[in-house]
Amino acid sequence: MEAREIIARRAAKELSNDQVVNLGFGMPTAVANYLDEGVEVILQSENGCLMFGPTPKLGKEDPDVANSGGQPISLLPGAAVFDLATSFCIIRGGHVDATVLGALEVDQEGNIANWAMPLAPGKFAPGMGGAMDLVNGARKVIATLKHSSKSGSKILKKCLLPITGKGVVDIIVTEKAVFDVTPTGLVLIEMFEGLTVEDIRSITEADFTVSDKVTVYRL
Repeated sequence: MEAREIIARRAAKELSNDQVVNLGFGMPTAVANYLDEGVEVILQSENGCLMFGPTPKLGKEDPDVANSGGQPISLLPGAAVFDLATSFCIIRGGHVDATVLGALEVDQEGNIANWAMPLAPGKFAPGMGGAMDLVNGARKVIATLKHSSKSGSKILKKCLLPITGKGVVDIIVTEKAVFDVTPTGLVLIEMFEGLTVEDIRSITEADFTVSDKVTVYRL
């Protein structure tokens, strides 16, 4: 199973019935496919949609109905479509229960960097979309990312890239481990099957403690 699917499956377990949930670009969009049986969430998209459903079948797409990433979506009964100002009032007003965001880096202080992808030395992809509003407005921020890149750990002592939000992350989900972010630092609460605490330490730059109730995540 690919890392992206493992992460999406595990992140989905952080969501509960009737929550208003915003899913970020990329990997987080798959989270809706792996919700536990009986769990129904109300999906919100920052371009102005509330209560949308899965991607429509090929040929059934409506070009006027898309999420903030431009991907086709289907509207569920009772869905609402509104302007961008209203959408961000929902986000900034604290009406989003949880947001699942992709990250480039996170650190042990709960900081997240998820927008400034380096294009060249000193040059970054412009703009962070609605992420800055989401990390401050949502009641729970779930950061999803691969544990490491070719250059090393992506869970750092201190983010190296420009950050999206300071001290805003509540939980970090990778294909290797799950960390709670607490006022005193990261706490390892879950490891993927077959890994040990020593394995996680060897691939994680950030300092962390281990929960007394640390569990193994099995798909």
